[in-house]
Amino acid sequence: MRKNMKIYVLVLSLILFFGAEDAFAKFLKTEEVKSEEITGTFTLVLYGGRHINDLETAGFLDKDGDQYEFEPYAPEFDYSIKKGVPAEEALKKAKKFVSFHNAFWRSQLSKILDEKGNVIGYELRPLYRPFVYGREDLLEIYYRIKGSKVIIEIRLTPNIFKIPFLGDLPGDAGGF
Repeated sequence: MRKNMKIYVLVLSLILFFGAEDAFAKFLKTEEVKSEEITGTFTLVLYGGRHINDLETAGFLDKDGDQYEFEPYAPEFDYSIKKGVPAEEALKKAKKFVSFHNAFWRSQLSKILDEKGNVIGYELRPLYRPFVYGREDLLEIYYRIKGSKVIIEIRLTPNIFKIPFLGDLPGDAGGF
């Protein structure tokens, strides 16, 4: 009985959060890839980079000529779009964009696959020095198809700022 109640609450939460249609949407998969495999032209979507400490930053290469259009689930001022960018230039711009933070370590490139396993685009996410935030990957990025759009949801990993540092140990007054 208790297990059924938890499932019911989870489904109800999804419906309220995403809407009835989106609650049962399929999320797309990603797989790491090497940049040499990327060819063609793309619509470059740069998300975040709003301020000097913006960790919620990523780049997306939306494959031109397919049936999908990438759209971040965010206000338009949170991202920029440039169409018809050759692969090499798109990767170069995305790498520069995601590497601005002072804790940036390296980037991770992944292909985005549709429900049939076809590559529909690429994601470039920043990875940060693990000793700064306790982990290198700070982002949760989800993709779901809604009609001809690929909706991109981007958020920071929960509790990322609750990592204890030396000044935050139990019993420490936090001062000198």
